Amino acid sequence: MSVPINLLKGFARTVATAKPDPKKRVTISDPDTRGLYVRITPKGAKTWTIVARNPEGKQVWREIGPVDDIGLEDARTGAREGVRRIKQGEEAFPAPEPKKVPDSFKIVSERFLRMYVKDKERTLRTASDIERQFKVYIWPVWGDRVFSSIRRNDVVDLIDDIALERGAGMADHVLATLGRLCSWQAARDENYVSPIVRGMKRTRPAERARERVLDDEELRLVWNTATGAFGAFLKMCLLTGQRKAKIAKMKRADISDDGVWTIPTEKREKGNGGRLKLSPLALEVIASQPEIKDNPYVFAGKGKGAFNGYSKARVAFDAALLRARMKSAAEAGEDVAAVQALTHWVIHDLRRTAKSLMARAKVRPDISERVLGHAMPVIEGIYDRYDYFDEKAEALAKLAGLLGLIVAPPARNVVTLARV
Repeated sequence: MSVPINLLKGFARTVATAKPDPKKRVTISDPDTRGLYVRITPKGAKTWTIVARNPEGKQVWREIGPVDDIGLEDARTGAREGVRRIKQGEEAFPAPEPKKVPDSFKIVSERFLRMYVKDKERTLRTASDIERQFKVYIWPVWGDRVFSSIRRNDVVDLIDDIALERGAGMADHVLATLGRLCSWQAARDENYVSPIVRGMKRTRPAERARERVLDDEELRLVWNTATGAFGAFLKMCLLTGQRKAKIAKMKRADISDDGVWTIPTEKREKGNGGRLKLSPLALEVIASQPEIKDNPYVFAGKGKGAFNGYSKARVAFDAALLRARMKSAAEAGEDVAAVQALTHWVIHDLRRTAKSLMARAKVRPDISERVLGHAMPVIEGIYDRYDYFDEKAEALAKLAGLLGLIVAPPARNVVTLARV
């Protein structure tokens, strides 16, 4: 609110009542503040202005701002600081530094991927999975938001949605990725506090531990329904017991002419099956896969990449399993409407099933563990450097033999005689 002229005193009243000169600019000095003036243009615009000499002796004039917008006391304060800066050879009223725009969530997470996940010195084995989580689950929701604006309730909402749509296991995987990202950012920014706290997981380790092993009837159903590239992939899971990522990335160049598969060891990998002499049945499965030009993988994906379409292929395979079970039920005269697809199984269960089948085929537990590539106990792992190549080859041969008997049992040589 402006003060009435009749209430103003001293220089403030002088400024308020000063009239413009239509022929020239009028300059009025403040008797109480050295270097402060009011300049009045011929059209009547009044501006607070300062003047001082810089270290070279040059007279420097600078505007503070319109009299209508700035009060006398503020003008005097600005004048003192401005005059001081001019005398020191500095700009009287330096432009304020542009306000830094806070980084968006996507910018920070892309930096995390580039500098931590894909760092040349430590590239994580799960780098592709981590990047996919950002693209599929996180960026569509938070990509444009300011990174520091993501609070605990935002994390809870996101994880809840993922748990409902894709399951608690995937929700925990995304939560772990967010935890890594937030810890990385907290180490770089002293003002940032991670919203991730203990107790946010949707599952417990004991609950995540699976015990699912396919029985003989399920094995026959899976084996006899497994056709095409995905079907061959599933058969190799059973015949080798290797992790699905290793089988998916199996290259023809990694398999020697005598059927030895040398599994590449990646950085930071704890262990794998190493050199495995594949069974004739496994080699038949590999030979059934067409060679794609310029694609080095046995289970070829798009372009030059490895197979990666697990989810889509799994949906189609489960539908084929259901049809196979319904056909079998119809042939046996059972209620087709009561038939259900093979329930509650994941690809990793085939690895567990292979381990169980090796035990059933009298393979020593320590040998089957080496076939699967599990890390051995510390002392044994350090001092026992024997590669157990022959023992692992025998284990895989026994596994293939037992599988063959299960999925294609021999016909019984029993003839039912007529009752006399």
